[in-house]
Amino acid sequence: MLDWKNRAGSAKGPAPEPKSANRSYFRTLLMSRALLSILGLYLLVTGALGWYWSEEPALFPVQQNAQIAAEKDGKQMVVGFTTVETLKTVVGTLLNKPGGYISNDRFPPGLWMDNMPSWEYGVLVQVRDLTRALRKDFARSQSQSAEDADLAKAEPRFNFDNKSWVLPSSESEYQEGINSLSRYEARLSDPNQRGALFYARADNLNNWLGDVATRLGSLSQRLSASVGRVKLNTALKTEALAPGEVPQVDEEVVETPWMQIDNVFYEARGQAWALSHLLRAIEVDFADVLAKKNATVSVRQIIRELEASQEPVWSPMILNGSGFGVLANHSLVMANYISRANAAVIDLRQLLNQG
Repeated sequence: MLDWKNRAGSAKGPAPEPKSANRSYFRTLLMSRALLSILGLYLLVTGALGWYWSEEPALFPVQQNAQIAAEKDGKQMVVGFTTVETLKTVVGTLLNKPGGYISNDRFPPGLWMDNMPSWEYGVLVQVRDLTRALRKDFARSQSQSAEDADLAKAEPRFNFDNKSWVLPSSESEYQEGINSLSRYEARLSDPNQRGALFYARADNLNNWLGDVATRLGSLSQRLSASVGRVKLNTALKTEALAPGEVPQVDEEVVETPWMQIDNVFYEARGQAWALSHLLRAIEVDFADVLAKKNATVSVRQIIRELEASQEPVWSPMILNGSGFGVLANHSLVMANYISRANAAVIDLRQLLNQG
Protein backbone atom coordinates (compact mmCIF):
# COMPACT_ATOMS: atom_id res chain seq x y z
CA MET A 1 0.00 0.00 0.00
CA LEU A 2 2.87 2.38 0.82
CA ASP A 3 4.50 1.70 -2.55
CA TRP A 4 1.24 2.48 -4.39
CA LYS A 5 0.90 5.84 -2.66
CA ASN A 6 4.45 6.76 -3.61
CA ARG A 7 3.73 5.93 -7.25
CA ALA A 8 0.50 7.92 -7.20
CA GLY A 9 2.31 10.93 -5.80
CA SER A 10 5.00 10.75 -8.48
CA ALA A 11 2.39 10.68 -11.25
CA LYS A 12 1.27 14.21 -10.39
CA GLY A 13 4.53 15.70 -11.87
CA PRO A 14 7.05 18.15 -10.37
CA ALA A 15 6.05 20.60 -7.76
CA PRO A 16 5.02 24.09 -9.08
CA GLU A 17 7.66 26.87 -9.03
CA PRO A 18 7.47 29.39 -6.25
CA LYS A 19 5.66 32.64 -6.94
CA SER A 20 8.81 34.63 -6.09
CA ALA A 21 10.61 33.16 -9.12
CA ASN A 22 7.79 34.31 -11.44
CA ARG A 23 7.92 37.81 -10.00
CA SER A 24 11.69 37.96 -10.50
CA TYR A 25 11.33 36.90 -14.14
CA PHE A 26 8.69 39.53 -14.91
CA ARG A 27 10.71 42.17 -13.10
CA THR A 28 13.76 41.38 -15.25
CA LEU A 29 11.64 41.47 -18.40
CA LEU A 30 10.19 44.86 -17.52
CA MET A 31 13.61 46.29 -16.72
CA SER A 32 14.98 45.06 -20.05
CA ARG A 33 12.11 46.66 -21.93
CA ALA A 34 12.57 49.90 -20.03
CA LEU A 35 16.28 49.98 -20.80
CA LEU A 36 15.61 49.31 -24.50
CA SER A 37 13.03 52.12 -24.53
CA ILE A 38 15.45 54.53 -22.89
CA LEU A 39 18.20 53.52 -25.33
CA GLY A 40 15.86 53.98 -28.29
CA LEU A 41 14.78 57.40 -27.03
CA TYR A 42 18.41 58.39 -26.46
CA LEU A 43 19.38 57.38 -30.00
CA LEU A 44 16.37 59.25 -31.39
CA VAL A 45 17.23 62.45 -29.51
CA THR A 46 20.95 62.33 -30.35
CA GLY A 47 20.12 61.59 -33.99
CA ALA A 48 17.82 64.61 -34.16
CA LEU A 49 20.45 66.78 -32.47
CA GLY A 50 23.10 65.53 -34.89
CA TRP A 51 20.89 66.44 -37.84
CA TYR A 52 20.27 69.91 -36.41
CA TRP A 53 23.93 70.49 -35.60
CA SER A 54 24.92 69.47 -39.13
CA GLU A 55 23.20 72.53 -40.62
CA GLU A 56 25.85 74.85 -42.04
CA PRO A 57 25.66 78.51 -40.96
CA ALA A 58 24.22 80.90 -43.52
CA LEU A 59 26.17 83.71 -45.15
CA PHE A 60 26.04 87.00 -43.27
CA PRO A 61 26.26 90.60 -44.62
CA VAL A 62 29.85 91.63 -43.98
CA GLN A 63 29.67 95.41 -44.29
CA GLN A 64 26.43 95.68 -42.33
CA ASN A 65 27.84 93.43 -39.62
CA ALA A 66 30.91 95.67 -39.26
CA GLN A 67 28.80 98.84 -39.11
CA ILE A 68 26.59 97.39 -36.37
CA ALA A 69 29.65 96.34 -34.35
CA ALA A 70 31.19 99.81 -34.70
CA GLU A 71 27.99 101.58 -33.61
CA LYS A 72 27.48 99.20 -30.72
CA ASP A 73 30.97 99.74 -29.28
CA GLY A 74 31.31 103.37 -30.30
CA LYS A 75 34.25 102.71 -32.65
CA GLN A 76 35.28 104.42 -35.87
CA MET A 77 35.10 102.63 -39.21
CA VAL A 78 38.76 103.00 -40.12
CA VAL A 79 40.64 101.10 -42.81
CA GLY A 80 41.11 97.53 -41.59
CA PHE A 81 38.18 97.55 -39.18
CA THR A 82 35.89 95.56 -41.50
CA THR A 83 38.54 92.89 -42.10
CA VAL A 84 39.28 92.38 -38.41
CA GLU A 85 35.60 92.43 -37.41
CA THR A 86 34.73 89.92 -40.13
CA LEU A 87 37.56 87.64 -39.02
CA LYS A 88 36.23 87.80 -35.45
CA THR A 89 32.70 87.00 -36.62
CA VAL A 90 33.86 84.02 -38.67
CA VAL A 91 35.69 82.55 -35.67
CA GLY A 92 32.75 83.38 -33.40
CA THR A 93 30.47 81.45 -35.73
CA LEU A 94 32.59 78.35 -35.15
CA LEU A 95 32.08 78.66 -31.41
CA ASN A 96 28.45 79.84 -31.25
CA LYS A 97 26.64 78.02 -34.06
CA PRO A 98 24.09 75.30 -33.14
CA GLY A 99 25.96 72.65 -31.20
CA GLY A 100 28.93 74.94 -30.69
CA TYR A 101 32.37 73.74 -31.71
CA ILE A 102 32.06 70.02 -32.49
CA SER A 103 35.50 68.88 -33.68
CA ASN A 104 36.71 68.04 -30.16
CA ASP A 105 33.48 66.45 -28.85
CA ARG A 106 33.90 63.20 -26.93
CA PHE A 107 30.23 62.31 -26.55
CA PRO A 108 27.35 61.70 -28.98
CA PRO A 109 26.10 63.12 -31.20
CA GLY A 110 29.25 65.15 -31.85
CA LEU A 111 31.38 62.02 -31.52
CA TRP A 112 29.52 60.41 -34.44
CA MET A 113 29.63 63.43 -36.76
CA ASP A 114 32.37 63.96 -39.33
CA ASN A 115 30.93 66.37 -41.92
CA MET A 116 30.60 69.35 -39.59
CA PRO A 117 34.10 68.87 -38.06
CA SER A 118 35.48 68.86 -41.62
CA TRP A 119 33.57 72.07 -42.33
CA GLU A 120 34.97 73.61 -39.15
CA TYR A 121 38.50 72.67 -40.12
CA GLY A 122 38.05 74.28 -43.53
CA VAL A 123 36.95 77.53 -41.89
CA LEU A 124 39.85 77.33 -39.47
CA VAL A 125 42.38 77.02 -42.32
CA GLN A 126 41.28 80.35 -43.80
CA VAL A 127 41.20 81.98 -40.36
CA ARG A 128 44.79 80.90 -39.71
CA ASP A 129 45.99 82.18 -43.09
CA LEU A 130 44.45 85.63 -42.69
CA THR A 131 45.63 85.98 -39.08
CA ARG A 132 49.16 85.21 -40.22
CA ALA A 133 48.81 87.79 -43.02
CA LEU A 134 47.62 90.37 -40.48
CA ARG A 135 50.61 89.73 -38.27
CA LYS A 136 53.17 89.42 -41.05
CA ASP A 137 52.03 91.96 -43.68
CA PHE A 138 48.90 94.02 -43.10
CA ALA A 139 49.96 95.48 -39.73
CA ARG A 140 53.58 96.22 -40.70
CA SER A 141 54.89 99.01 -42.90
CA GLN A 142 58.02 97.11 -44.02
CA SER A 143 60.02 93.98 -43.32
CA GLN A 144 62.03 95.62 -40.52
CA SER A 145 58.96 96.91 -38.66
CA ALA A 146 57.98 95.48 -35.29
CA GLU A 147 54.95 93.19 -35.27
CA ASP A 148 51.80 94.05 -33.36
CA ALA A 149 51.76 92.50 -29.88
CA ASP A 150 48.08 91.47 -29.94
CA LEU A 151 48.33 89.93 -33.40
CA ALA A 152 51.42 88.05 -32.25
CA LYS A 153 49.25 86.52 -29.52
CA ALA A 154 46.27 85.84 -31.79
CA GLU A 155 48.07 83.78 -34.43
CA PRO A 156 49.32 80.94 -32.17
CA ARG A 157 45.90 80.79 -30.49
CA PHE A 158 44.18 79.98 -33.78
CA ASN A 159 46.93 77.49 -34.68
CA PHE A 160 46.19 75.49 -31.54
CA ASP A 161 45.14 71.83 -31.91
CA ASN A 162 41.59 71.81 -33.30
CA LYS A 163 40.69 68.58 -31.45
CA SER A 164 41.87 69.37 -27.94
CA TRP A 165 39.16 68.61 -25.39
CA VAL A 166 40.55 69.93 -22.10
CA LEU A 167 43.64 71.53 -20.55
CA PRO A 168 43.14 73.72 -22.52
CA SER A 169 40.22 73.18 -24.84
CA SER A 170 40.21 74.36 -28.44
CA GLU A 171 37.26 76.66 -27.72
CA SER A 172 39.09 78.51 -24.93
CA GLU A 173 42.18 79.04 -27.11
CA TYR A 174 40.14 80.33 -30.04
CA GLN A 175 38.21 82.65 -27.72
CA GLU A 176 41.51 84.05 -26.50
CA GLY A 177 42.43 84.63 -30.13
CA ILE A 178 39.19 86.59 -30.62
CA ASN A 179 40.00 88.63 -27.51
CA SER A 180 43.43 89.50 -28.93
CA LEU A 181 41.83 90.59 -32.20
CA SER A 182 39.35 92.72 -30.24
CA ARG A 183 42.19 94.53 -28.46
CA TYR A 184 43.94 95.18 -31.76
CA GLU A 185 40.66 96.39 -33.30
CA ALA A 186 40.01 98.74 -30.38
CA ARG A 187 43.45 100.32 -30.73
CA LEU A 188 43.10 100.48 -34.51
CA SER A 189 39.84 102.44 -34.32
CA ASP A 190 41.02 104.75 -31.55
CA PRO A 191 42.46 108.00 -33.03
CA ASN A 192 44.36 108.65 -29.81
CA GLN A 193 46.39 105.44 -30.12
CA ARG A 194 48.89 105.12 -32.94
CA GLY A 195 50.33 101.75 -32.04
CA ALA A 196 47.87 99.69 -34.11
CA LEU A 197 48.34 99.98 -37.89
CA PHE A 198 46.76 98.50 -41.01
CA TYR A 199 48.43 99.03 -44.38
CA ALA A 200 46.05 98.46 -47.30
CA ARG A 201 48.71 98.07 -49.99
CA ALA A 202 48.74 96.01 -53.16
CA ASP A 203 51.85 94.03 -52.14
CA ASN A 204 50.33 93.06 -48.78
CA LEU A 205 47.12 91.91 -50.43
CA ASN A 206 49.06 90.01 -53.09
CA ASN A 207 51.01 88.06 -50.47
CA TRP A 208 47.81 86.85 -48.80
CA LEU A 209 46.21 86.03 -52.16
CA GLY A 210 49.20 83.79 -52.86
CA ASP A 211 48.20 81.67 -49.86
CA VAL A 212 44.58 81.72 -51.04
CA ALA A 213 45.56 80.47 -54.50
CA THR A 214 47.62 77.65 -52.97
CA ARG A 215 44.72 76.54 -50.77
CA LEU A 216 42.18 76.62 -53.60
CA GLY A 217 44.51 74.79 -55.98
CA SER A 218 45.04 72.00 -53.47
CA LEU A 219 41.32 71.74 -52.79
CA SER A 220 40.57 71.50 -56.50
CA GLN A 221 42.99 68.59 -56.89
CA ARG A 222 41.63 66.75 -53.85
CA LEU A 223 38.04 67.18 -54.99
CA SER A 224 38.84 65.97 -58.51
CA ALA A 225 40.49 62.86 -57.05
CA SER A 226 37.05 61.62 -55.94
CA VAL A 227 36.81 59.67 -59.22
CA GLY A 228 40.52 58.95 -59.48
CA ARG A 229 42.87 60.90 -61.71
CA VAL A 230 46.21 60.11 -63.30
CA LYS A 231 49.16 62.04 -61.88
CA LEU A 232 52.23 62.28 -64.09
CA ASN A 233 55.71 62.30 -62.57
CA THR A 234 58.82 62.90 -64.68
CA ALA A 235 61.38 60.24 -63.82
CA LEU A 236 64.40 61.80 -65.63
CA LYS A 237 65.99 65.20 -65.32
CA THR A 238 65.89 67.34 -68.45
CA GLU A 239 69.66 67.83 -68.60
CA ALA A 240 70.20 64.04 -68.54
CA LEU A 241 68.30 63.45 -71.79
CA ALA A 242 70.09 62.66 -75.02
CA PRO A 243 69.16 64.71 -78.10
CA GLY A 244 65.83 63.52 -79.46
CA GLU A 245 65.04 61.44 -76.38
CA VAL A 246 61.58 61.73 -74.86
CA PRO A 247 61.42 62.04 -71.05
CA GLN A 248 60.11 59.03 -69.20
CA VAL A 249 56.90 59.73 -67.34
CA ASP A 250 55.52 57.67 -64.48
CA GLU A 251 51.75 57.47 -64.14
CA GLU A 252 50.17 57.26 -60.72
CA VAL A 253 46.43 57.01 -60.09
CA VAL A 254 45.42 59.28 -57.22
CA GLU A 255 41.98 58.58 -55.75
CA THR A 256 40.37 59.80 -52.56
CA PRO A 257 39.41 56.94 -50.22
CA TRP A 258 35.67 56.30 -50.24
CA MET A 259 35.27 57.14 -46.55
CA GLN A 260 37.05 60.50 -47.01
CA ILE A 261 35.09 61.86 -49.99
CA ASP A 262 32.44 63.63 -47.91
CA ASN A 263 35.11 64.98 -45.53
CA VAL A 264 37.03 66.62 -48.37
CA PHE A 265 33.77 68.01 -49.77
CA TYR A 266 32.75 69.66 -46.51
CA GLU A 267 36.23 70.96 -45.84
CA ALA A 268 36.04 72.70 -49.22
CA ARG A 269 32.61 74.07 -48.28
CA GLY A 270 34.04 75.46 -45.04
CA GLN A 271 36.98 77.14 -46.75
CA ALA A 272 34.73 78.64 -49.43
CA TRP A 273 32.27 79.91 -46.78
CA ALA A 274 34.99 81.64 -44.77
CA LEU A 275 36.88 82.98 -47.78
CA SER A 276 33.77 84.54 -49.33
CA HIS A 277 33.28 86.64 -46.18
CA LEU A 278 36.93 87.58 -45.87
CA LEU A 279 37.08 88.70 -49.50
CA ARG A 280 34.00 90.88 -49.02
CA ALA A 281 35.81 92.53 -46.12
CA ILE A 282 38.96 92.93 -48.22
CA GLU A 283 36.85 94.58 -50.92
CA VAL A 284 35.85 97.26 -48.39
CA ASP A 285 39.24 97.94 -46.81
CA PHE A 286 41.23 97.70 -50.06
CA ALA A 287 38.66 99.59 -52.16
CA ASP A 288 41.12 102.28 -53.30
CA VAL A 289 43.81 99.79 -54.25
CA LEU A 290 41.39 97.60 -56.17
CA ALA A 291 39.90 100.59 -57.98
CA LYS A 292 43.32 101.88 -59.07
CA LYS A 293 44.23 98.41 -60.36
CA ASN A 294 40.84 97.92 -62.06
CA ALA A 295 40.55 94.77 -59.95
CA THR A 296 37.21 95.28 -58.19
CA VAL A 297 35.35 93.16 -60.74
CA SER A 298 37.89 90.35 -60.30
CA VAL A 299 37.28 90.26 -56.54
CA ARG A 300 33.53 90.16 -57.04
CA GLN A 301 33.91 87.34 -59.54
CA ILE A 302 35.82 85.29 -56.96
CA ILE A 303 33.15 85.98 -54.35
CA ARG A 304 30.41 84.98 -56.79
CA GLU A 305 32.05 81.61 -57.48
CA LEU A 306 32.61 80.92 -53.77
CA GLU A 307 29.06 81.85 -52.80
CA ALA A 308 27.67 79.68 -55.61
CA SER A 309 29.41 76.71 -53.96
CA GLN A 310 27.28 77.29 -50.84
CA GLU A 311 24.01 76.22 -52.46
CA PRO A 312 22.08 73.68 -50.30
CA VAL A 313 22.90 70.01 -50.80
CA TRP A 314 19.53 68.32 -51.22
CA SER A 315 20.90 64.79 -51.37
CA PRO A 316 20.98 62.92 -48.02
CA MET A 317 24.56 61.89 -48.81
CA ILE A 318 27.44 63.13 -50.95
CA LEU A 319 27.14 61.29 -54.26
CA ASN A 320 30.25 60.13 -56.08
CA GLY A 321 29.12 59.19 -59.55
CA SER A 322 31.57 59.00 -62.43
CA GLY A 323 32.35 62.13 -64.38
CA PHE A 324 29.76 61.53 -67.12
CA GLY A 325 27.74 58.83 -65.37
CA VAL A 326 24.08 58.59 -64.40
CA LEU A 327 24.57 59.73 -60.80
CA ALA A 328 25.80 63.18 -59.84
CA ASN A 329 29.27 63.78 -58.42
CA HIS A 330 29.08 66.52 -55.83
CA SER A 331 32.86 66.68 -55.44
CA LEU A 332 33.35 67.48 -59.14
CA VAL A 333 30.68 70.17 -58.98
CA MET A 334 32.46 71.74 -56.01
CA ALA A 335 35.81 71.40 -57.81
CA ASN A 336 34.36 73.39 -60.73
CA TYR A 337 33.53 76.37 -58.50
CA ILE A 338 36.82 76.16 -56.61
CA SER A 339 38.86 75.97 -59.84
CA ARG A 340 37.08 78.96 -61.33
CA ALA A 341 37.65 80.95 -58.15
CA ASN A 342 41.31 79.96 -58.16
CA ALA A 343 41.71 81.07 -61.77
CA ALA A 344 40.18 84.43 -60.86
CA VAL A 345 42.58 84.77 -57.91
CA ILE A 346 45.54 84.20 -60.24
CA ASP A 347 44.22 86.89 -62.61
CA LEU A 348 43.72 89.24 -59.65
CA ARG A 349 47.30 88.78 -58.52
CA GLN A 350 48.51 89.66 -62.00
CA LEU A 351 46.49 92.87 -61.91
CA LEU A 352 47.95 93.79 -58.51
CA ASN A 353 51.49 93.19 -59.82
CA GLN A 354 51.00 95.63 -62.65
CA GLY A 355 52.05 99.23 -62.12
